[in-house]
Amino acid sequence: MKILALDSSGMVASVAVAEDDTLLAEYTVNYKKTHSQTLLPMLDEIARMIELDLNTIDAVAVAGGPGSFTGLRIGAATAKGLGLALRKPLVNIPTVEGLAYNLFGVEKVICPLMDARRNQVYTGIYTFAGGEFQVLAPQMAVSVGEIAEKLNEIGREVVFLGDGVPVYREMLGGLLKVPYQFASAHLNRQRAASVAALAMEYVREGKTETAAEHKPEYLRMSQAERERAAKEAKYHEDQNH
Repeated sequence: MKILALDSSGMVASVAVAEDDTLLAEYTVNYKKTHSQTLLPMLDEIARMIELDLNTIDAVAVAGGPGSFTGLRIGAATAKGLGLALRKPLVNIPTVEGLAYNLFGVEKVICPLMDARRNQVYTGIYTFAGGEFQVLAPQMAVSVGEIAEKLNEIGREVVFLGDGVPVYREMLGGLLKVPYQFASAHLNRQRAASVAALAMEYVREGKTETAAEHKPEYLRMSQAERERAAKEAKYHEDQNH
């Protein structure tokens, strides 16, 4: 099985191609360029380097959210375009699950943290037991205090990763009552290789969708949508007085 995977859900842009248990190529950049500038050129470069005929892939996997609204839209549009053009299924990998999968086989509690601003994070709680990936709490948008409380309740050692770590590291130190550590640089950000590996499992379980069906999962409204909702609420309030 050959999977092309994309992740543009956060600051990182990442493209990978995996075939069965072999990672053929991965191109990951964590820099200030917009994903609309980087994702397709990265894909073209990988395809050229490994002489990839895109028609030979079996599915396109994409980190489907949560994350940056713009990044998710770019990833979704790219994946949908490829899926439609190649007539291949899509595999929608929850971003936070893909991030947790970086730490394959770790039997401690795995807690990815993506900075969602205003002391909130996109997060979830995972572990591996006997090599099996386990979701202890599915991805959610919550305050740092709330996720710390959940981890304290579980009462096991935690490994944190994600772009929320440098932002909330000190705050976590004051809230956690369990031992904890932070993943190292090669594992602590989104990687399309992990999205591809987890997508293999999803395909085996029949969890695919058509390109037309794919929609990013934002978990909460964008700032523009929140502002519009607030204006509408104020308008209705004014009309009622």
